[in-house]
Amino acid sequence: MPTRCGWANGGPLEIAYHDAEWGVPSRDDRHLFEMLILEGAQAGLSWSTILKKRDNYRKAFARFDPAKVARFDGRKRAALMRDAGIVRHRQKIEAAVTNARQVLAVQDEHGGLGAYLWQFVDGRPIRNAWTSLEQVPAETAESRAMSRALVARGFRFVGPTICYAFMQATGMVNDHITTCFRYSRRRSQPT
Repeated sequence: MPTRCGWANGGPLEIAYHDAEWGVPSRDDRHLFEMLILEGAQAGLSWSTILKKRDNYRKAFARFDPAKVARFDGRKRAALMRDAGIVRHRQKIEAAVTNARQVLAVQDEHGGLGAYLWQFVDGRPIRNAWTSLEQVPAETAESRAMSRALVARGFRFVGPTICYAFMQATGMVNDHITTCFRYSRRRSQPT
């Protein structure tokens, strides 16, 4: 059995996510929007809770098409509050719609969400060399800069800790511990 990061031993969903997705560089706008929304939804909850609801999120949030989510009206947002398949938190749902609108603005201004967000790591993944989970920070200078910039643009649920988790998830940062089998074998192809 391969050695994994300690957080990824909670069950098959966590293992599959860790082994195939976490830390793989992504520049795909829809995937980046998905991860931004899911990381925000995770605030105060466990990641396993979000992974269990991920398919429901994809259905509820139009497969994370920001143009469609940006048009969610009051009736649609009220329906999401009744959807037991997602985290029914009014502020997180409202933030997803607001963030979709901001994503569209970023795409217009920068040519893509990926182009904008990857600038916070100079366009290349940061490769750390942590030997234990205790060494992994909750936030960094880069995640604080990303958070400040996103908040200034009107994004919500994008604090520095959420931004750092997002950066880890989308491969902007390689935070697999050095003993994890994914540390050196982390795929470099963008998704």
